[in-house]
Amino acid sequence: MDFRRLLRSSFIRYGMVGGLGTLLHFGILILLVESIKMTAVVSSVIGFIIVLAVSYYLNRYWTFSTRIMESHWRNFMKYCVVSLFGLLLNTAIMYVTVELWHIRYLIGQAIVILVVPASNYLLNRSWTFTPQQTTTRTYD
Repeated sequence: MDFRRLLRSSFIRYGMVGGLGTLLHFGILILLVESIKMTAVVSSVIGFIIVLAVSYYLNRYWTFSTRIMESHWRNFMKYCVVSLFGLLLNTAIMYVTVELWHIRYLIGQAIVILVVPASNYLLNRSWTFTPQQTTTRTYD
């Protein structure tokens, strides 16, 4: 398969944005903890917020690159709702696998890595970044 053709796939682009977001999140976490001596939890929250904004922008303009008629604010709120759903799904999967089924946490996290990004991709593709349909009104 041609590399340029592969890069046209929104699923591949979404994965690349997610990978970049993960690296950025780790980078911010390490920078804030090691340089500024900020707590790890606060540093991770700051990293999450920054990555949320960066990944929204990249997904809107590169991954899905659609002409969206909605305002940025409304579109960003949809993206945040999908991200919150992903967090809740992550938490539910970890709780069920680790606490109820007594499976090792790394296996639970592996399941999260398979399920959450795929569900977030589908929700963002079908709801967040779908261009609004315009209707043409005809008069008889």
